[in-house]
Amino acid sequence: MFWKRNKTLCLSLQDMERSVFYTNLASRMEAQEIERLFTRVFSSEEGKKLLAYLQVTTFQRALGADSSDSQIRFAEGQRALVANISRLIERGRKQ
Repeated sequence: MFWKRNKTLCLSLQDMERSVFYTNLASRMEAQEIERLFTRVFSSEEGKKLLAYLQVTTFQRALGADSSDSQIRFAEGQRALVANISRLIERGRKQ
């Protein structure tokens, strides 16, 4: 649960514990296992459609010349995430 206190975003103790749990779980997973998981998820017809949608909405979108710095950074972050997903899928296929 998120709440605002003095214009500062805070996490509840339960959210922090949950975040630490999932971070530790992910760090224990082997890289190859993660790559295989991405490949398996995005190999189905639904997964292929989803990946195509993500690619269209990130790589094939142009921002105007009047875009703010934060808008450009946000779009680049989205592109980086989709590019990382694509790399993980390719690595998983090569195993």
